[in-house]
Amino acid sequence: MNWKQWIENWKMTSLRISAPFLQMQWEPRKADRDAAWELYIELLTRITTQPLALEEGDEKTALDSIYSLFPLTRDTIRRHGKGCVEFTKIAVVVLNQIARPFTAKWHRRSGHNAFEDPSQCAEFRRELADLQDKLRRYTGMLGEMAGVEEDLLSLESGD
Repeated sequence: MNWKQWIENWKMTSLRISAPFLQMQWEPRKADRDAAWELYIELLTRITTQPLALEEGDEKTALDSIYSLFPLTRDTIRRHGKGCVEFTKIAVVVLNQIARPFTAKWHRRSGHNAFEDPSQCAEFRRELADLQDKLRRYTGMLGEMAGVEEDLLSLESGD
């Protein structure tokens, strides 16, 4: 399987990735699988993939949790080194193209007291729900890369 097929399989075709890269074989190694497992577990247990009901939590804490993916990912890449290049390829693209626009927008707004305005909080939560959808797909990709046999995202029902 090549990168293009893998990305299409996960419906992440909105990612902007160069054509030559997409034709390369997708061949995760042990370091990739280990790094993917670590971040997979982090994503499963954060607001990145978990619903946030209107009457629960707060926007600033949710924003901080999303932002924490950056140092978590960097640390994971550093610890696993050059051997996790396949993991790094997808992790960097997802951080820069999916998470960064969200955090950049909302960090600026939160610095201007946006979370004191109910309409801004509602907008944040709508955009968070959209981001969570994309990050759930990314989490599934990491699970596949890690060799997870059962999708742990589906363990809990919404009921």
